[in-house]
Amino acid sequence: MRVVVQRSKQARVDVEGITVAEISRGLVLLVGVTHEDTEQDARYAADKIAGLRIFEDETGKMNLSILETAGAVLSVSQFTLYGDCRKGKRPNFMAAARPEQALPLYEQFNEFLRGHGLKVEAGVFGAMMDVSLINDGPVTLIIDSH
Repeated sequence: MRVVVQRSKQARVDVEGITVAEISRGLVLLVGVTHEDTEQDARYAADKIAGLRIFEDETGKMNLSILETAGAVLSVSQFTLYGDCRKGKRPNFMAAARPEQALPLYEQFNEFLRGHGLKVEAGVFGAMMDVSLINDGPVTLIIDSH
C-alpha cells in the first residue's frame, strides 16, 4: 500500500460538481493499493499515519500527531500511485490492484484510521474526482507498506 500524506489547512473532493467530502485542518491521503497488499498493509499504513508527528507544537517543532491536534482525514483512492513511467511515455498501471481487491482494502484502511478515533471523510472509489486542498507547510510524505 502506498499513501501520499499531505498536511492541509482545508480540503475537499467534488464529484460531478457536488462536494462529497470536506475537512478543515488535517491530512489528505492519496491511497494506492497493489496486488500483494493485505490487511496487514492497511493496518501498518493506518497505524503509521495516525502516529506521524508532523504537526507543530507550541514551539513550532513538528512533534504532534493528528491524534493530538483533533484534525480530520480526507482519504482519496488513487490507483495511479502505482503507475510505472520507466518505459515509454504512457504509464503502465499493471502494479495497481484491480477494483475488486483494492476497494475492500481501501475501506479497511479507512476503518483502521477510524479505529484510532480519527474523523475520516472519503472520496468516491473509482470516480473521477476533483481534489482541492491548501497544503499546510507544505508537508508531503510517502508511506509505503512494502
